[in-house]
Amino acid sequence: MWALSEGPRRFGELAQRLEVVSERMLSERLKELELEGVVARQVFAETPVRIEYSLTEKGRGLVTVLQSVGQWAEKWVELPVDELALKKKRRAR
Repeated sequence: MWALSEGPRRFGELAQRLEVVSERMLSERLKELELEGVVARQVFAETPVRIEYSLTEKGRGLVTVLQSVGQWAEKWVELPVDELALKKKRRAR
């Protein structure tokens, strides 16, 4: 969700940003999110074919909720020191 919150992305871009997720898992989740109306898949008739994923209005609304949950977690949830370093690294991307 976060990777799409900045705008449309191709599968390869998403896979690169979400390096902790296998491509198979990413493909399955994108299909599920598309079925739920959270993600839109747009196919461009080019050679080679270009496919982009983006958030729908429903997906953008969910990002707002997730941001609020994230803010709550930052205030109230203590992470082990090594988890804090990993979190900062992810934010820097």
